[in-house]
Amino acid sequence: MPQPALLAHDLVRVLGARRVLDGVSLTASPGHRIGLIGENGAGKSTLLRLLAGTDEPDAGSVTRPPDLGFLQQETPYDARATIAGVLDDALREAREDLAQLDLLADRLAATPQDSPDHAGLLASYGTRLEQAQAREAWDADRRAALVLDGLGLGAFTHDRALGSLSGGQRSRLALAALLVRRPAALLLDEPTNHLDDDAASFVEEQVRGLPGVVVAASHDRAFLEAVCTDLVDLDPAVDGPVRHGGGYSSYLAGKRAERERWERRWAEEQQELAALRRSAEVVAHRVAPDRGPRDSEKMGYGHRAGRVQGQVSRRVRNAARRLAELERTRVAEPPRPLRFEGTALAAPAAAGGPLLSLHGVRVPGRLALDGLEIATADRLLVTGGNGAGKSTLLAVLAGRLAPGGEIRRRPGLTVGLLAQETVADQPDRTVRETYQLALGAERADAVPLGSLGLLQEADLGKRVGQLSVGQRRRLALALLVADPPQLLLLDEPTNHLSPALCDELEAALGTGPGAIVLASHDRWLRARWQGRELTLSPPETAGQRGATAARQGSEPI
Repeated sequence: MPQPALLAHDLVRVLGARRVLDGVSLTASPGHRIGLIGENGAGKSTLLRLLAGTDEPDAGSVTRPPDLGFLQQETPYDARATIAGVLDDALREAREDLAQLDLLADRLAATPQDSPDHAGLLASYGTRLEQAQAREAWDADRRAALVLDGLGLGAFTHDRALGSLSGGQRSRLALAALLVRRPAALLLDEPTNHLDDDAASFVEEQVRGLPGVVVAASHDRAFLEAVCTDLVDLDPAVDGPVRHGGGYSSYLAGKRAERERWERRWAEEQQELAALRRSAEVVAHRVAPDRGPRDSEKMGYGHRAGRVQGQVSRRVRNAARRLAELERTRVAEPPRPLRFEGTALAAPAAAGGPLLSLHGVRVPGRLALDGLEIATADRLLVTGGNGAGKSTLLAVLAGRLAPGGEIRRRPGLTVGLLAQETVADQPDRTVRETYQLALGAERADAVPLGSLGLLQEADLGKRVGQLSVGQRRRLALALLVADPPQLLLLDEPTNHLSPALCDELEAALGTGPGAIVLASHDRWLRARWQGRELTLSPPETAGQRGATAARQGSEPI
């Protein structure tokens, strides 16, 4: 059975005073898995909602398959529902296909081939059979068990109420239900959130096996690389959103070339505009024959002056015409990309011995580490599963948690910590005020916030409480970069950042004389890490780990 396509034409969506989407079109054919990327606020989730029909565009149209599934970041389930109820709903269409096939088979067996009803019944049976095959209906129950196991939910009893699950577990159940159902069009908003490495790899394999349309918004560069056949970049571009063929690596190469073309075209137009303005405003005054005639040319002065004046007038008119046309159609200036400035990453520490050393460190139920030394220009990646103690170790290194064991710090050592979550300590202050008060006027003037490239100029006057999670995280990062410590601690630094900014951040981590300790679950970052690596294992007793880790994982700004 041919799978239907998903089509969007000239979508416009205005939220408040902001035009989030402006004339976006998309063709998603069966077999294509399209990734949506861009800065926070570029419109990825908005576009998914329009494609799914949960939100309506202000202009434009969407043609969608009737069999469509949508994974939102917020799960829609009632807390009183059970896992069994979610699975029954996911399996309903497959079971209905099988029941209808049995019914149609019985009716065909009872209908003679020369009956006028036989052809219609046979056609209906063929259509339903193709539909059941596309949904792999005969294998649906086994697939449901496989998917639950793959997403770490296999141990839960099916009568368990969803209200007793964590937010991450409910998100995984919603994803499992869609993978079991196998709709003709699947829309995914950050599908690898709350997944460990094994679960993320399992989801990638499942999504690659779907025969229909997939459109996914994701910050997970490893997912984009492994799954997508196309990427649509919603960040500003000279001709609007750009579609790149291939995965994330192909996108990076295309993005660099696209940016170079845009910058070159803009620079060439600026040069032409300047030249045309000179022609229109200056040339006539420089060349026009307004001087008096010399004695040797008095006889032909009038004729010659008229001819020159006509030539100048034509040149001025042509320049003015081209100037007006170019000013009307010229491309916008490429926006300054957000950048993490590696040259200001950290201040050098005095030579001699490690910056910090740990021996026999213990935090009951959360961390057990026999020894660790951090050198002056160290680059250390801390890995491990959930609950292994990554955030706890960073809190110990930062001096915010007193463990058992021995800790030695170099005298005068300055340490900065970017925690997993940032909260607005003074939400009514503007971004610019927060920056100036945190650093002091002299330092804030020496390193202007706008020069760091972590926040757009238009956001600097906003109140901190109005910022998105990603913007607050960038502000916290800016405070660390502007007054760099000798030891920089980064806890999941790529969370809530766009893929492009993550790439910039990773490039900056290799520069600067200071030491960096970084904890991350980011598969793309870990696969490309060039420094040392420390893998933590969960301590033997883990009773209080979840609650205490949650309390220490935020940072006020």
